[in-house]
Amino acid sequence: MRTHITRRLLGALAVVSTLALTATACGSDASDGGGDSGPKDVAAALEKGGKVTVWAWEPTLKKVAEDFEKKYPKVDVELVNAGTGDKQYTALQNAMAAGSGAPDVAQVEYYALGQFTIGKSVEDLASYGAQKYGTTFTSGPWNAVTEDKAVYALPMDSGPMAFFYNKKVFDKHGIKVPTTWDEYVEAARALHKADPKIFITNDTGDAGATTSLIWQAGGRPYRTDGTDVTIDFGDEGTRKYTATWQKLLDEKLVAPISSWSDAWYKGLADGSLATLSIGAWMPANLTSGVASASGDWRVAPLPQWTKGDKTSAENGGSSLAVPKAAKNKELAYAFTEFATTGAGASARVTAGAFPATRADLESKAFLDTAFPYFGGQQANRIFAESARNVGEDWSYLPYQVYANSIFNDTVGKAYVSPTTLTDGLKQWQEAGVTYGNDQGFTVNK
Repeated sequence: MRTHITRRLLGALAVVSTLALTATACGSDASDGGGDSGPKDVAAALEKGGKVTVWAWEPTLKKVAEDFEKKYPKVDVELVNAGTGDKQYTALQNAMAAGSGAPDVAQVEYYALGQFTIGKSVEDLASYGAQKYGTTFTSGPWNAVTEDKAVYALPMDSGPMAFFYNKKVFDKHGIKVPTTWDEYVEAARALHKADPKIFITNDTGDAGATTSLIWQAGGRPYRTDGTDVTIDFGDEGTRKYTATWQKLLDEKLVAPISSWSDAWYKGLADGSLATLSIGAWMPANLTSGVASASGDWRVAPLPQWTKGDKTSAENGGSSLAVPKAAKNKELAYAFTEFATTGAGASARVTAGAFPATRADLESKAFLDTAFPYFGGQQANRIFAESARNVGEDWSYLPYQVYANSIFNDTVGKAYVSPTTLTDGLKQWQEAGVTYGNDQGFTVNK
């Protein structure tokens, strides 16, 4: 458990908003119970009513808020988009440090949750009975919001990884869909040889993408036990990743194009970027941002590091947490429960969110959904299988937001200089160790 926090560490976390924070990327039926059970008197709070302020950028919450207000007419839900990722986390830390202005509920990405839990700035929702949802959510998201018996948030969505590929390009050049990362490298070589304008994918250095593939490869570079932290990028899983990805960089088989840029969208549209290994939330982005390539793309399971394996990893996803500084904690928990489980979760899935709940993930309607963009393919079946096979025991640093912010200053050198990925990861590790020790952690390597 995260217990004995030093005074120095608490002070550091209180002013963490001054850091250059950056973000990567995205059971019981709460519509029936609405938080009516559990040690806290949530039912009484719902009967009394009041206002719940929710800081979130996720658009599907708008309908959820309307449904919640309809069910509980004495409650007013105010949705506030305080920015995504770094902008919201900075605002949230500022409000917590000031002792006023914090929301009752905050959307927090899984990788960023640790910086709030280690500082004890979010509620342990186990006191509201949240532990009963242990079997409601898939393992990846649930593991991301829990530690021992504590539940620091409830999962909103998930991002099990899959392999998106341009079938039109693959078919034109007679390339088989790779099932292993070795085959992926061979496919990259074959595509680039057939047409030098075609790259297997893009990469300019991204902390989220790198850690997700290390996760899938079996690497577990981060361990946290209270304020004792271990960072080790020398493990076998990390070495598998670096050995493969270094070949792609050395042979210039990945395009030096940043994700979400205009050039990236253009490459996905014209076929010069042939694949993406990314979270299951990607279809909506392809449909809206790469509409001209509709029918060209398909989805397949993520290539494996060991032939015949099925291991996957998460890439993205976020949760709803209740800050310690919330004014209406019981109402905040009721809304959090409503939005993430039961009918609230199902409504969000219907609106386009990728489910973190097993019931939605396994429903026939979800699995049988045909994607016109993918030529009528039932892609959710692949995503659901990926979610079931997410590697266990992954954890992030309690200061992962800061660590990600310096990724391009360390590992990023491998993309623009003779520095290797292995050396870049060593530099990232050393910087993480130094920073953690300076903030009052005991960091091992």
